[in-house]
Amino acid sequence: MEFVRRNFKWVMLVSGILTATMFYGLVAPQSALESMFGTSFDGDLESIIVRSWSALVGLVGIILIYGALVERHRVFSAAMGALSKAIFVSLVMIYGQEFLGQAAPAIIMDVVVVLATLIFFAAVRVQRSAA
Repeated sequence: MEFVRRNFKWVMLVSGILTATMFYGLVAPQSALESMFGTSFDGDLESIIVRSWSALVGLVGIILIYGALVERHRVFSAAMGALSKAIFVSLVMIYGQEFLGQAAPAIIMDVVVVLATLIFFAAVRVQRSAA
């Protein structure tokens, strides 16, 4: 468990960098939506929503990177990142099954990060109980 606790920062760093790439949806919302879900939109409202979603996802990436670099905030940052990813996966599984093929890489990464975070939480708990 010590190995997990010591090295989880790398999971956070890699997933944070990949998650932060969604900031590109701020400048290219149509492209972001097409690459993520294989669909497009037409309208100002959709553009605002996709840009906002991209910014929020990008900020989750920054939170994960920050948590990887600042150990005292790692648990909180990991919890926020995993919760955000679990919500996204759940929403796609419940309401967006037609997008599973296109969004599969993101879904797989997010599930791996959520599971790794749960293992990390267990390692932290074991370490705290031993102290």
